[in-house]
Amino acid sequence: MTSHTPSRLTTLFASTEARLAVIAVVVFAVMSVLSPDRFLSAQNMTSMAFQFPEFAILALAMTLTMLTGGIDLSVVGIANLSAIVAATILTQFAGPAATGTDAVVWLVLSVGAAVMVGLAAGLFNGIAIAIFGLPPILATLGSGLIFTGIAVALTGGSAVMGFPAAAAWLGNGLVLGIPVPLILFALLAAGLSFILTRTGFGLKVQMFGANPLAARFAAVNVTSLLIKVYLMSGVFAAIAGMVVMSRANSAKADYGSSYLLLAVLIAVLGGVNPYGGYGRVIGVVLAVLSMQFLSSGLNMLQVSNFARELIWGSLLIFVMLVNTRPGLRLWPRQKAKPVPNS
Repeated sequence: MTSHTPSRLTTLFASTEARLAVIAVVVFAVMSVLSPDRFLSAQNMTSMAFQFPEFAILALAMTLTMLTGGIDLSVVGIANLSAIVAATILTQFAGPAATGTDAVVWLVLSVGAAVMVGLAAGLFNGIAIAIFGLPPILATLGSGLIFTGIAVALTGGSAVMGFPAAAAWLGNGLVLGIPVPLILFALLAAGLSFILTRTGFGLKVQMFGANPLAARFAAVNVTSLLIKVYLMSGVFAAIAGMVVMSRANSAKADYGSSYLLLAVLIAVLGGVNPYGGYGRVIGVVLAVLSMQFLSSGLNMLQVSNFARELIWGSLLIFVMLVNTRPGLRLWPRQKAKPVPNS
């Protein structure tokens, strides 16, 4: 008898990343055929490079929390609150007339303040989940509403605007012809990938997501681990908020309301197991590209925002259903595991 050895091509396409790459290419090809003049234009390519980092950075935050078997539904609330705090600093202490060194100094200080807000919000989530034992989905849903409420209270629901010109660089600038938001996303994605694959912290995150009980028996400090995860998620959300603020040249409590669904969809489509324990950043990056190509194409086909949200929701359910089918799923099937109280 001769044993059947899988071909190199079969082995290649058995990987999640290869299938996601094919999906990205197919979506790009379809949109190119439907609207070649507009979709393939240099202007559209540049526009996409500026657009997708806004929700892609939120998807990285979602990926990190989902690897532990949790989720962070407060990322949009954190992003907007962080942006409003930064915007308030820029308008109160710098103003649109600020130029040169003064403008740069206040921009750096506002970014630092936004990151501190993200850390505080992440700490709040981490304590609620790791110490008080609240389910991540409920804890972050509630905290997201709290952060949005604080943002509304600070602004009265109106947009904060009137920044120095330097503030536009973060979301609209170019470095050697490459959009700054794209560079920022690439650095964050590479950094997160390194952390998850090359550090003890990353190993513990995936170990805990795969089997919380085994992680505890392996002497993993689960409380510290979860707090660090949600701290990082908060920082990522704050950075995304700064990019949105810079691109819109304003900050408001309800910006990016559709990004939450997109962030969850991208993480799941990118192969991150919602039960925890499995996921790679490269898969999330490929999913981001697929979603941006699809979103840009739908925009050119004049599909309404309501229809797009219907498509995103349907696609999320479809991907979850596919991943329950043997041989088709993007991540190993795994039952949710209760986390024992310490």
